[in-house]
Amino acid sequence: MRMLHTMLRVGDLDRSLAFYTEVLGMRLLRRNDYPEGKFTLAFVGYQDESEGAVLELTHNWGVESYELGTAYGHIALEVPDAYAACVQIKDRGGKVVREAGPMKHGTTVIAFVEDPDGYKVELIQAKS
Repeated sequence: MRMLHTMLRVGDLDRSLAFYTEVLGMRLLRRNDYPEGKFTLAFVGYQDESEGAVLELTHNWGVESYELGTAYGHIALEVPDAYAACVQIKDRGGKVVREAGPMKHGTTVIAFVEDPDGYKVELIQAKS
C-alpha cells in the first residue's frame, strides 16, 4: 500500500490552483470536469502521482465555501529554510499565520500558512 492523495473541497478552484501552484510552487498534474456530476477535480503536487502523494482539489459547482470542522489539522510540507519560505510566500500573496521559528517544547523550526479556503499548511524546516 501507499498514500495516493488527500482531498480538499475548495470554493473557488482557480483561486486555489493559483495558491498551490504560484504561491507554494506545486504543479497542476491533471484536471477533469464532470458536467453530469457538477464537479471538477484538480490534482496538484511536487512530483508525479506515480512517485508520491498529491492533493486532490475538489470543486463542487455552485458551492462557494465549506465549514472546515474541528477534526481537520493541516497539510505538512518540508522546506529547506522555513524563514525564507515565509518571505517568499508573503511576496507571492500568501498568508502566513504563524511565522517561522522553533516549535513549542522542541527545536524543529516550523511555520504555518493558510490557503484561500482556510486550510492550514505547515512548513517544516529540513534538518541539516
